[in-house]
Amino acid sequence: MSGGLLVAGTTSDAGKSVVTAGICRWLVRQGVKVAPFKGQNMSLNSFVTREGAEIGRAQAMQAQAARVEPTALMNPVLLKPGSDRSSQVVLMGRPVGELSARGYHGGRQQALLGTVVECLQELRATHDVVICEGAGSPAEINLRRNDIVNMGIARAAGFPVVVVGDIDRGGVFAQFFGTTALLAPEDQALVAGYLVNKFRGDVTLLEPGLDMLHGLTGRRTFGVLPYAHGLGIDEEDGMGVSLRGAVRESVVAPPVGEDVLRVAVCAVPLMSNFTDVDALAAEPGVVVRFVDRPEELADADLVVVPGTRGTVRALAWLRERGLADALVRRAAEGRPVLGVCGGFQALGEHIEDDVESRAGAVEALGLLPVRVRFAPEKTLARPVGEALGEPVEGYEIHHGVADVRGGEPFLDGCRVGSVWGTHWHGSLESDGFRRAFLREVAAAAGRRFVPAPDTSFGALREEQLDRLGDLIEEHADTDALWKLIENGPPGDLPFVPPGAP
Repeated sequence: MSGGLLVAGTTSDAGKSVVTAGICRWLVRQGVKVAPFKGQNMSLNSFVTREGAEIGRAQAMQAQAARVEPTALMNPVLLKPGSDRSSQVVLMGRPVGELSARGYHGGRQQALLGTVVECLQELRATHDVVICEGAGSPAEINLRRNDIVNMGIARAAGFPVVVVGDIDRGGVFAQFFGTTALLAPEDQALVAGYLVNKFRGDVTLLEPGLDMLHGLTGRRTFGVLPYAHGLGIDEEDGMGVSLRGAVRESVVAPPVGEDVLRVAVCAVPLMSNFTDVDALAAEPGVVVRFVDRPEELADADLVVVPGTRGTVRALAWLRERGLADALVRRAAEGRPVLGVCGGFQALGEHIEDDVESRAGAVEALGLLPVRVRFAPEKTLARPVGEALGEPVEGYEIHHGVADVRGGEPFLDGCRVGSVWGTHWHGSLESDGFRRAFLREVAAAAGRRFVPAPDTSFGALREEQLDRLGDLIEEHADTDALWKLIENGPPGDLPFVPPGAP
């Protein structure tokens, strides 16, 4: 067979990514060879595949849910915002230029439809089922003409569409009805029904509304997924937390030692790959928070300056906020600081940027003996190495080329005292290295913190993906979903006026 389904959403962050992952995990547990797919993704949270292609991290997570190796075919177009009005366009895993929103939606997007459809066809040829994820809402009527990720791809493939709505936000019935009613008749013919996400309470109280929705639209609801705490699955459109909030929901477990360890992550503009700190948050006794004020660094045992799509902009932000001075003071006092990718560049001495910001020569914070020159070609790699006596692997996504002129070697970066810097994302997911690093941090911070000896980030991730599969299996009508995947959209779906204008 070569079936498929498109998971759309009433809004961004309605739960499309996790529902897609859940369906992938449910199917693979049934012995189905399944692949995820998202024709176009907008995210600063990306990943590097084995072949050296950059794709959205959500699709890498969904590939793990499907137990397949992620490839560029699963996310042929990735947009990485550089400002409110422009993005870097990554095509088949490689950057091909910077475009304004008007320039992209004005013609370039439609030109990419052929590439997107070809990638989907290739996945369909090598897998039993492809589960596609939409973007934003399919009812963005101002963008429908050039759409290559929602109804555009569903129509090209003839896939049925299930629309996910986040009931925790309120207004989900209006969202379902309005989404359907704003689609053209040809698009409505593919919308098979709905899936309610993040429901709290007694589902019987919801059922009358679902019956009325069916009467209004002629479409059924395929399940009501309960609100699930502590999933911590990779985000795509946003951080999933407030600017100054705790990282998702850290593991609720007491510390092994006498102290907890407090980690403050500077919430720099255009933050990328903030999932780097998820492995820290998974450790019992480690509390991770995003911060934007210097006084919030005072009681932190470790400060992380994360990756960013705008290193020079992040530097200016750190200085404007007073965080730069606080970081310099920490370094002088021997208190731990970790810079990752753009954060590593910011901790160096000098930046020459004629590529990303085109700011030219910029003085950095001077905490590490590193000079950075931005190159037109982006480094995309999956390095493997050793640090602190432990094996480490990670991935690199950066234009900045670091010239390290001193310090102790550290993951192709360097360390000076209690300041570490590296271009490697994902290194903290290596369990032995993470424990060794936290022991160093605790010693430098004077904390009697002891890393748990048996925390496996990979195992925790697998448990989370299994929980997503369980949510689908236990709370969705999987027989009906399977019929959709196998047979396509029902042929008797009514038109809901007024349709697209």
